[in-house]
Amino acid sequence: MSKQVISTTSAPGAIGPYSQAVQIGDFVFTSGQLGLNPETGEFGSGVQEQARLALGNVKAILEAAGSSLDKVVKTTVFLKDMNDFAAVNEIYASFFSEPYPARSAVEVARLPKDGLVEIETIATLK
Repeated sequence: MSKQVISTTSAPGAIGPYSQAVQIGDFVFTSGQLGLNPETGEFGSGVQEQARLALGNVKAILEAAGSSLDKVVKTTVFLKDMNDFAAVNEIYASFFSEPYPARSAVEVARLPKDGLVEIETIATLK
């Protein structure tokens, strides 16, 4: 199986030597998405707006690959502050429905560009 790079202008471009997503077989692996507005490159104000933007960016990338949020099987949520878990969870719940994907959530020392949240996913194409 060969891997295919997925790219869209509907989400912020990569800020380093990586792809927005990679497809291999029937799976799409998104890179972590920060809460950046894809049009301005600016962070959303506060953790909830950043979570909303991050998930919107994930959605755009998945759609560019021919997948969607309802085909996500696993997410990883990276938080600058675990005290923001409930606030991010509220936004997260508005993007996903049952059956929910598997998920990990971890607090990290620092995120790129000093973001407050970063979210990555694994989704299927079928």
